[in-house]
Amino acid sequence: MTAPAPDMPPPRFIGSQIYARPSYDGAHPLAIPRVPTVMALARAMGWLPGSVYLTSPRAKPEALRTFHTRDYLDALLRAETSQSLAPDDRERHGLGTLSNPVHPLMYRRPATAAGGSLLGAELIANGGVVYNPGGGTHHGHADRAGGFCYLNDPVLAIQRLRALGLSRVAYVDIDAHHCDGVEDAFVGDDAIRIVSIHEAKRWPFTGTVDDTAGGVAFNIPAPRGFNDTGFDYVLEDLILPAVADHRPDAIVLQCGADAVLEDPLSRLALSNGSHWRAVRALGALAPRMLVLGGGGYNPWSVGRLWTGVWATLSGAEIPGPDDALPAEAQQILRTLTWRRAAGRNPPEHWFTTLADHRRDGEIHPDLRDTVTTLRKRLHIYH
Repeated sequence: MTAPAPDMPPPRFIGSQIYARPSYDGAHPLAIPRVPTVMALARAMGWLPGSVYLTSPRAKPEALRTFHTRDYLDALLRAETSQSLAPDDRERHGLGTLSNPVHPLMYRRPATAAGGSLLGAELIANGGVVYNPGGGTHHGHADRAGGFCYLNDPVLAIQRLRALGLSRVAYVDIDAHHCDGVEDAFVGDDAIRIVSIHEAKRWPFTGTVDDTAGGVAFNIPAPRGFNDTGFDYVLEDLILPAVADHRPDAIVLQCGADAVLEDPLSRLALSNGSHWRAVRALGALAPRMLVLGGGGYNPWSVGRLWTGVWATLSGAEIPGPDDALPAEAQQILRTLTWRRAAGRNPPEHWFTTLADHRRDGEIHPDLRDTVTTLRKRLHIYH
């Protein structure tokens, strides 16, 4: 990140205690602490003073209706209130499924994440950086839930930025899963540029290299085993040029943590440093940036990665991969539990360090072909 201008506010962090409240049952991939771990780790490291922390508001229904339909929001609220579903709501709105079950916070929790992203958009209207790790729910559609996402806070934030007079927005998504809900919301809207790198042939099975969303999207399907070498190649040769070419007034970055090697819901092999490099590089391309969370289903890898995102944004020095964290930070990581097999005997470095070692390797030929194809398309604009 470049240093903020003297008249710019420092980067701000939006969080909420709602993320620490029980919601999903123990079998759901999101039944792990994520945002609370980031908040605790950042405070233990001395990186999150009260002066830069803001409590997320809950988005009001009228704000949510700028994208989501009234019928859908009513169904979502009814289901949370009654903890049951009307007969047609599962089929019509995608509720009550394994991915998007009925649970006690199924309206309030995503509405809080959306409120944080809307607040973030307002805070950066005159410039600056805001981090809302509870956001990034990029699979939500106007009238239905999908992929653990009940609402779509990235879409709501982009809409708010535009309503505030920022016409050109670049949305970059480095989650392991394609941002189908965001892309569908902005098909053919040339004021928006979407750049998404995600695992090829992975749910939701959208976002092929030929999918342009009416000229708006640059989709980069990554092969299994996608490593730091490949990520740096894509970042330098495609993501940064595509964003710079758009000349955005603001960047919204969805920084899902599920593309790292330890995550159970992808077959990619990045280190957490890849995300931090993307955050740093993109921050130099626009005077405003809103950074969101997203996927991430290993409590240690997501907590460490997202804490490092905040360190990168706020200018803190991240300890190296061989440097032990302070005892208080280590204790936070040692208290985490995970029901999956990998959680029964975690490696020691999940407790003691923040940064991963680099995970380099060969660049897959299919990835080179994808970048070549998309660079040719990028040159059409000149």
